[in-house]
Amino acid sequence: MHNHVKRWWLVAALSLATMAAQAQNYPHRSVRIVVPFAAGGPADNYARFLGQRLGEALGQPFVVENKPGAGSIIGTDAVAKAPADGYTLLMMSNTHTVNETLIPNKPFVLLRDFVPVAPVNYSDLVLVAHPALPVRNLQDVLKLARARPGKYNYASSGLGTPYHMAGELFKSMAGVYLVHIPYRGSSGARADILGGQVDLMFDAVTTMAEQARAGKVRAIATTGRQRSAVLPDVPTLHESGLPGYEATIWLGLMAPKGTPAAIVQQLNDAVSRIVSQPEVQQLWLKQGATPLLMNPQAFEKYLREDIDKWARVIQSAGIRAD
Repeated sequence: MHNHVKRWWLVAALSLATMAAQAQNYPHRSVRIVVPFAAGGPADNYARFLGQRLGEALGQPFVVENKPGAGSIIGTDAVAKAPADGYTLLMMSNTHTVNETLIPNKPFVLLRDFVPVAPVNYSDLVLVAHPALPVRNLQDVLKLARARPGKYNYASSGLGTPYHMAGELFKSMAGVYLVHIPYRGSSGARADILGGQVDLMFDAVTTMAEQARAGKVRAIATTGRQRSAVLPDVPTLHESGLPGYEATIWLGLMAPKGTPAAIVQQLNDAVSRIVSQPEVQQLWLKQGATPLLMNPQAFEKYLREDIDKWARVIQSAGIRAD
């Protein structure tokens, strides 16, 4: 018995030593960041930005790979099934926390199959109206929507996206009924709000600021807690009559469950250093993005709270994925 225990301790000590050694010379080859969305969106852009700087900080290339499809499920599942060695990471967004409720039968569960690494940043959205709609501010929109429930609509880049969820949170908090028109991706939705085929849309501040300044759409309100540095003259929904309203696009990194804690911590430290740099913060401010800083434990709590928040919106609105 005594020998068994001794042998068990030896094996345990050796495997801990191996893990520590792996973590110590991490990374010794290139690391993949899988983006489960199409190229050109915020997740892709910030993954590339971060990948370049992580590569410089840690001395190995961080290569971004786009694996879009099935509302982020395909790329995310590929990471869930990858080895838990720190060489495959996932760039995730609040689409993932929404999908926990919206798509219950997907092949993975976020906080069961992944370990939170670090958040990256969040960006405000803006509610815009086509100029032909007789609205100047939130009160006008509410008056119009309440007078004729179901007559007006809003576009989104698809079911379960942050744009769609911002609209559903708006409807539930304002007590109005707007028809949701989902598109496959943002570009179709944007084309149709500019063309006047749809009335309203929640979109990224960065994308829509230019169009609002050019008078092609009317910016009604932004969706963060504070006004956006990109559109400082536009009030928030929170201050315009929907106190407590907040819906952003946020991004973060996760790794497959079982990734050594030392590697997770090393990545968290590296990301935190990057997003804390004043020049990074200034650049992101111009783009409408605010850095998020949390250790892995705090990020996990943030994820749990976000899953709960959107579960309530989805359940009360009775939203179903087709």
